[in-house]
Amino acid sequence: MKNNELLRTLKFAFFSASAGVIEIVSFSLLNELIKWPYWPCYLIALTLSVLWNFTLNRKFTFQSANNVPVAMLKVAAFYLVFTPASTWIGNYQAETLLWNEYLVTGLNMAANFVLEYLYDRFFVFRGSIDTAKK
Repeated sequence: MKNNELLRTLKFAFFSASAGVIEIVSFSLLNELIKWPYWPCYLIALTLSVLWNFTLNRKFTFQSANNVPVAMLKVAAFYLVFTPASTWIGNYQAETLLWNEYLVTGLNMAANFVLEYLYDRFFVFRGSIDTAKK
């Protein structure tokens, strides 16, 4: 049982890292090439990484056969809280406090990683872990 949870956590970390690459590359392209303010760069990058991360973690990490639209709505509920909070805080840090936008994005990504794992593991996929047919 403990080995399964360790493997599940490692898979989540791996897929989250790949989503992190998508997020930081898309953020960097928007930030450096288009020169938008922090918040639209962050929102677009976050959205791309969330779609990638949800798809891979549902199928491979949690191996869930639950209703995909229901699971997506649960994840959307998480992001209805996380996105405005992290966007507002990140924008304040980057635009008002003049923190480096990459530091701010990295802090948001770290918070997202921890909070989303806990939320997915104990709420979204709680009763459906390892139910997908192999």
